[in-house]
Amino acid sequence: MSKHDENRKHQQHKVVPNMRLVFIGTPGFAVPSLEILLANNYDVVAVVTAPDKPQGRGRKVMASPVKVAAVAHNIPVLQPVDLRAPSFLKVLGSYRAHLQVVVAFRILPQVVWAMPTLGTFNLHASLLPQYRGAAPIHRAIINGEQETGVTTFFLEQAVDTGHVLFQEGEPIHPHDTAGTLHARLQRKGAALVLKTVQAIAQGEYTRKPQVVTQESLLQKAPKLVKENCQINWNQEAEVTLNFIRGLAPHPAAWTLLNNQTYKILSAEKATIVLPYLAPGQVLSDRKHHIYVGTADIPIAIKVLQRGGKRPMEVQEFLRGNKL
Repeated sequence: MSKHDENRKHQQHKVVPNMRLVFIGTPGFAVPSLEILLANNYDVVAVVTAPDKPQGRGRKVMASPVKVAAVAHNIPVLQPVDLRAPSFLKVLGSYRAHLQVVVAFRILPQVVWAMPTLGTFNLHASLLPQYRGAAPIHRAIINGEQETGVTTFFLEQAVDTGHVLFQEGEPIHPHDTAGTLHARLQRKGAALVLKTVQAIAQGEYTRKPQVVTQESLLQKAPKLVKENCQINWNQEAEVTLNFIRGLAPHPAAWTLLNNQTYKILSAEKATIVLPYLAPGQVLSDRKHHIYVGTADIPIAIKVLQRGGKRPMEVQEFLRGNKL
C-alpha cells in the first residue's frame, strides 16, 4: 500500500449525522468553545464542569463560567466531585454521547474519556508535543518563545500525548502578557474546536501521532504555584521581564520590597543611565520611578500591587507609599 493510500485509509471515518456532544470544561477560557458549538447548532446534550466553590475576598459560592453559560442555554449540568463515582458515570452514560469535547478541565479517568463511541478530544493551548501540562500559555512567554498555538487531540492514557487532530499557530508579540495571549488563544481555540467537531462529524480527519524526536528538547508546562512565581533578580533583565509578562495578570510575579510582598504586573528595561544596582537592589526618586537591579540592565517597574490592595501605576503608588 502506498503512503497516499495509507493516508486516505486513515481519513475515511464514519459520517455521524445528528451527533450528540458532551462538553467538559470549567474556566472562562472554555466558554467560547461551548458557545461556538451552540451557535452552529450542534447538539450539546450535557455539560460537565467543576462543583461550585467559594471565590474572591468574600468567599461567596460561585458557579464556574462554563456552568453559567450552560444554564443560560438550558443545558443539563453535571458537577461531579469524584469522576469515577458510579452515580456520575451512570448519568453521563445516559446521555449516549457520540463525542466528548474537553476544554480546560482536570485529568479525566479512562472510564470517562473512553465512554463515547467516537472518543473524547481535548483543546490544548500549545503546539503539542511542546508545553504539555497545566500552564502552557504562561510558560511559553516565560521561556521567551516567539510562537505558540492551539491543538486538538484525542485523549489517551498519558496526559497530553494523544493523537493530534488539528493545530493552529499564533505569534507571541514582544509586549504580550499571559492575559493578552490567553484572549487570542481563547478565540483561536474555539474556532479550532468547531473545525474539529465538523471534521469528526463528516468523517474527514486524520489521527497524527505526536512526534517526539528527543525527550530532552521538549518544553514542559507544569502547574504554577506561589513558590515558583517569585522573581529571581539574579537573572538578566530580558529573562526577568519575560517572567513578569508570562505571569501577568494572574497569578502574577512577586517580590519583597521593604519586607512587604508585592506583585509586579508590568515593567520595562530602564531607558536612562543609572548608577550600578546589584541584583534586587531598589532605587527610587520617590515620585515617578522605581528601578530594580538585575544581572545586567536595571528594570523600571510600571505597575505593582501590594498584598490585598488594587494594582497601581508606579506614580500613584509612590504618592501614598515610601520606599
